[in-house]
This record gives sequence, C-alpha cells and structure tokens, in this order.
Amino acid sequence: MLCAVTRAKRALVNTMIKTYRELRRRETLEERFQYLSLGGRVGYSIFGFERWMNQKFYTSKQWRDIRNVIIARDNGCDLGIEGHEIHDRVLIHHMNPITPEDLRKGLGHVLDPEFLICVRHSTHNAIHYGDAKLLPRQVIQRTAGDTKLW
Repeated sequence: MLCAVTRAKRALVNTMIKTYRELRRRETLEERFQYLSLGGRVGYSIFGFERWMNQKFYTSKQWRDIRNVIIARDNGCDLGIEGHEIHDRVLIHHMNPITPEDLRKGLGHVLDPEFLICVRHSTHNAIHYGDAKLLPRQVIQRTAGDTKLW
C-alpha cells in the first residue's frame, strides 16, 4: 500500500499509466512526445532528501542490465523511432515517474521494459518541462541540384 504522500505525487504526475505498448501506437516523435509529456508539472521533489536512493538505484547492476535491454530493443533511437538515432548519451526514461516508495518496496515496475523508453537529453527535458521546442529538429535531406536554403 502506498503512503498518502506517494499517492498524491502519483496523482499529480500520472493521470494514467503510460505503457510502451500504447506508445508504439503513435508513429511520430511529436505524437509520442504528446503522449509522454508531463505538461511542465515540475517544481516538486519526488526524492528530496532521499536522493541517495535514486542514485544507488541508477548505479545498480539490475538497472545497467535493463538499460542495455531497452537500448537494444529501441535500436538506440529517440523514443524508439527509427531515423532518430541518438549519437551521444542515451537516457532511459521511466514513462511513469518512480518514487522512493517504489525503490524501498522493490516493485518490479521500475525495471519493467513496458514502462521504459530510450530518449536523448533534449527529449527528456521536453517531456519533463512540456516544451516541444526542446525536441530535436528533423534533418533536412539535401539532394543534387537543390538550391533552396533551409
């Protein structure tokens, strides 16, 4: 059973449980961003003084192992979309924010691939801050004889 504070934080952040299966139904980066966007609901601390739990979790062998599985599943692509390869650091995003209570109780959903997705840093910020302007822009393919500037 979740404590009242954890339930309140979950209610604030999650109006619904987000899943990889549902995310895959959305074809474009923008549609997937809209599905995952937290609408700029930041400014409260989920971990606060228990930040050490978060840091310990993200350096654990279990996390490193599942991280590798997610990167392979998504081919290292932003939001799992081919053509949006991540060429620097790949982040693994929890589609449903985790809490200290989740880590204390060892709830399996924090390591469940159904609730995880590859993102680049700018996409991760866009999701958390609800700002689509932070999403990466699509590269315009140039062709022979193309004289029009971007």
